[in-house]
Amino acid sequence: MPTTLTPRFRKTVDTFTTGAKTLAQRYFISPEIFAKEQENIFSSQWVLVGHQSQIVKAGDYFVREVAGESLIIAHDQNATLRAFYNVCRHRGTRLCEESGHSSTIQCPYHAWTYALDGRLVGAPNMGKEGGFDKDEYSLHAINLALWNGFIFVDLADEPTPLEKVFAPLAGKFTHWNLPKLRSARRIDYDVRANWKLIFENYSECNHCPGVHPALQKLTPYDLAENDLSEGPFLGGFMPITIGKSLTMSGNACASPVGDFNAAEFHRVFYYSIFPNMLLSMHPDYVMVHQICPQSPERTLILCDWLFHPEAFDRPDFHPEDAIDFWDMTNRQDWRVCELSQQGIVSRAYEPGPYSPRESIPAAWDREYLRYVG
Repeated sequence: MPTTLTPRFRKTVDTFTTGAKTLAQRYFISPEIFAKEQENIFSSQWVLVGHQSQIVKAGDYFVREVAGESLIIAHDQNATLRAFYNVCRHRGTRLCEESGHSSTIQCPYHAWTYALDGRLVGAPNMGKEGGFDKDEYSLHAINLALWNGFIFVDLADEPTPLEKVFAPLAGKFTHWNLPKLRSARRIDYDVRANWKLIFENYSECNHCPGVHPALQKLTPYDLAENDLSEGPFLGGFMPITIGKSLTMSGNACASPVGDFNAAEFHRVFYYSIFPNMLLSMHPDYVMVHQICPQSPERTLILCDWLFHPEAFDRPDFHPEDAIDFWDMTNRQDWRVCELSQQGIVSRAYEPGPYSPRESIPAAWDREYLRYVG
């Protein structure tokens, strides 16, 4: 992103919404379509699983689920981040149940032991009889790559390199210091709604006056401007017209996360990154949602609030001011998403027209349909 905003930022127009309607009912309730999404999208695209600040030290690891598969994300002894299927090569036992720190990963069943680079280093009672070779039983590795400090995995055998996929964003967020940031808190939300409704809700603010009165007071819904309006990366900014940040008090709750110009200190940037990342960048913090579909009618959402590491030791660091504001706003969103899900399952539901201010949800639908048809 340049240091000054240019005319390429524009208000949402109706070019992309003329005749566009919301998705048909089957996309929100069908187990068959959900299975197709897991195969065509979450098993074959780069999916966000975390941030490098979660595994800073050699021996740190965490567990995440992608497309129904449990994965181990680890920082090995050579300072390399790696990803593996959470499956022992002996009898298939799940190795790790939660995050942790260790020099090795040991199976709880028969004590097969792996280094954090995936090598099998211990296999009790196996010996070398019958030609057993530990080198042939390393953990099954998964493609892992970093983008601005965020960790992505791709379950495909030969994925398109992440840097090629994310080429349209090259240099755009450099001055936000995203790789340096640290999470002050994570809240997990279990939402009884289809995962696509979460994206569609995030991508427009027509609902803000009625659903988010506190948010609407600080940043009016009708002043949004977008600079990414087609493809896997969508969004833009909204101005902060009252106060200095989106917090309960309206004040900044921490030192700036990046090196901003005067205009950027009064804007919040919102981007959706297909298929499971929502990136909300404020002057003093960054909020990130990971979208984890669980079923056609249930979505787990992992929400982190990230701050500059130097902010944690300052007396003016009040992260709860931002966390409380967005926890309130998130829950308002999840409620209307759940109400949408409840209405969509009705026999009376049929696709409705998008308004001129809903070009981004319409564009998101088009990107989604590229994968599932």
